Amino acid sequence: MQADRFEATYLIETPLAPEKVAEVMAGEQSCGTFTRVEGETDELRLRARATVEQIDELESVNAPSLPNALLERKGHTGPWRRARVRISFPVANVGANLPTLAATVSGNLYDLGEASGLRLESLKLSAGYRAFFDMPHAGISGTRKATGVASGPLVGTIIKPNVGFSAAQTAELVARLCAAGVDFIKDDEVCANPAHAPLAERVPAVMAVVRDHQQRTGKHMMVAFNITDETDAMKRHADLVEHEGGSCVMASLNWCGYSGMQTLRRHTGLALHGHRNGYGALSRHPLLGMSFQAYQTLWRLAGVDHMHVHGLQGKFSQADEEVITSARDCYTPLTAGFDDRVMPAFSSGQWAGTVPATWAAIQSDDLLFMSGGGILAHPGGPAAGVASIRQAWEAVRAGVALAEHARNAPELAAALAFFGK
Repeated sequence: MQADRFEATYLIETPLAPEKVAEVMAGEQSCGTFTRVEGETDELRLRARATVEQIDELESVNAPSLPNALLERKGHTGPWRRARVRISFPVANVGANLPTLAATVSGNLYDLGEASGLRLESLKLSAGYRAFFDMPHAGISGTRKATGVASGPLVGTIIKPNVGFSAAQTAELVARLCAAGVDFIKDDEVCANPAHAPLAERVPAVMAVVRDHQQRTGKHMMVAFNITDETDAMKRHADLVEHEGGSCVMASLNWCGYSGMQTLRRHTGLALHGHRNGYGALSRHPLLGMSFQAYQTLWRLAGVDHMHVHGLQGKFSQADEEVITSARDCYTPLTAGFDDRVMPAFSSGQWAGTVPATWAAIQSDDLLFMSGGGILAHPGGPAAGVASIRQAWEAVRAGVALAEHARNAPELAAALAFFGK
């Protein structure tokens, strides 16, 4: 790939010739429209037009994946041809502008009249172009350093109930979780700055507990406070967390937007825990939206440090293979020459019993293993829940079945009996 261009790969579906549709895509997202206009000279097109680099035709189907009023008006009845299309774009069209980069590689393409399905599958940047954008401040190594966890997975949990606790009740739960031995605690995505526990009260109350725990044990608890809000408010919330000795904040990426996250990244050195809630709207249909590879590329350019990937054998709709490839995306540098890897956060229905699938698929413990109910609902209490997860990791790293390891690990045995039923 040329240094002055970036590439996007798409899956498309159309009753037309894929070559024609690819050219429409390239024109629509660069210097063209549905007809050539005055001023669109050959010289301008040479330097500003996107270029179709490759087309691989795939199978055809008998029915369209999505409705399309234009194709219906024109009486197209199929067959509906699918193809993978790779297009390169001039860096000069976008520059160091993340929202416009996102608009260029997706934008109006989802409404394209020539397509009955279109999905952004991957993004590829040159090293020079990647350097225009933000880097993670913590990433994997920085998160390990802040938490004091040099090896093994970071065992984390989520404040539950999701909402409803006062600031004092939240701090009391955090104290119990610190004593239970977790490495990481985060707010739920629906609990940001509620009236019953505003951040102005919750952050000082929680951090007093965290500081006390650190003074007694030497262990810093990384707490990801959910500061999702409008941009200026997020900056104020981050300042409060930093003032109180915190090390991490969380934001709902899709609802704060690229500009909001870039502003936050440039404002604070705290670790940014990127929550992807809402990603399903972009990904669940196989012929619409974008894959996680493209999604996480854009957010990593905003400088996030952690990315949610959901969990194996979890409670959500994603297939395990999607979770696995998402984690591998987080581990893969966006370009050569940069260590911009981010820490994947496995969550959603995770407990000791999902550890074997996680280890078998990932073969790495550079991850946040987030367990809400699997810790807080353990019949022996949160400390037993944490112990059961650590015991499960001991078992898989030793190549021992959980049931066998549980003979000498009562917390794991209790988890298998309670959650495994």
